[in-house]
Amino acid sequence: MDVGGDSVQKGSQSFKFDIPVYIEQTASVVGEKESEGPLGRMFDVVIKDPMSGKDNWEQAESALQEAVVDKLLMKTSYKKEQIRYILSGDLLGQLIATSFGISKYEIPHFGIYGACSTFGEALSLGALIISAGAADRLICMASSHFASAEKQFRFPLEYGNQRPKASTWTVTGSGAAVITNERQPVAITGITTGKIIDYGVKDSMNMGACMAPAAADLIVANFKDFDTDEKYYDRIITGDLGTVGREILINLVKEKGYDISQIHMDCGIEIFDPQKQGTHAGGSGCGCSAVVFSSYIIDNVRDGKWKRILFIPTGALLSTVSYNEGQSVPGIAHGVIVEHV
Repeated sequence: MDVGGDSVQKGSQSFKFDIPVYIEQTASVVGEKESEGPLGRMFDVVIKDPMSGKDNWEQAESALQEAVVDKLLMKTSYKKEQIRYILSGDLLGQLIATSFGISKYEIPHFGIYGACSTFGEALSLGALIISAGAADRLICMASSHFASAEKQFRFPLEYGNQRPKASTWTVTGSGAAVITNERQPVAITGITTGKIIDYGVKDSMNMGACMAPAAADLIVANFKDFDTDEKYYDRIITGDLGTVGREILINLVKEKGYDISQIHMDCGIEIFDPQKQGTHAGGSGCGCSAVVFSSYIIDNVRDGKWKRILFIPTGALLSTVSYNEGQSVPGIAHGVIVEHV
């Protein structure tokens, strides 16, 4: 049902903005492994020391968020007082990487958690805030760190466990964007909010299989809500399904009558070279979609190579307790329509 003036609810899960929300600038900070991948030259900052000179992995991830905000403020020449809100999150318990990473800025903060879909959730909520007139400028951000994620969700690095071929490598990085109501070359023109989808997958080392059903459900919902199909977009880009999840996604969407195989990309596939870097199915983590969007993707939209994309960060909703108790891993996805203006 469409509601209101030109800004309307579309279908059951989507929203179309009458006046687009604009992406003014982005910044990306990554670790050394990410800089050695296919997109390495596109990132703003490379941190060679995985510890960032800190005492533990959690503090090291906080340093990524601090570094990306510093870079973003430098690129925009904004003072921290000119930013109304920060919407950000990470994978760690109680968002501790975020809490310690941005506290020095004293900017009003919304902490959000959508697992690896967090950056998409931040852009979606940020766009709604801007469109409602509740802010003229804010930052959307997410981070992850390979070692802090392994420490929390799997095994200590010292354990040296073997990784199955379906596993992905958590990206060490943080990506951030300033969104605003002031006209820019790149705009957010709509969003589709995902539902929690659970296909009963219990393998915590196969995140692609856990998340692909949620991404497929969101893509089909987006097509139906906006009364369109895959030909509407130059690219449909998921966050971190990897090679295993990509295959599942394409098949699930094809079952609904759509073929996205020629326009689909996945940030987790793009960021690493699995043969040279031993990352198996690809990259993952909150930072994966955030850093790829804030570099490779945004540049292609800004330059007009891609006129319209559907950007879909994907997340696996598990905890250290849930999967150890044998529970399944539900998925979530958040879709953001980004256009060259």
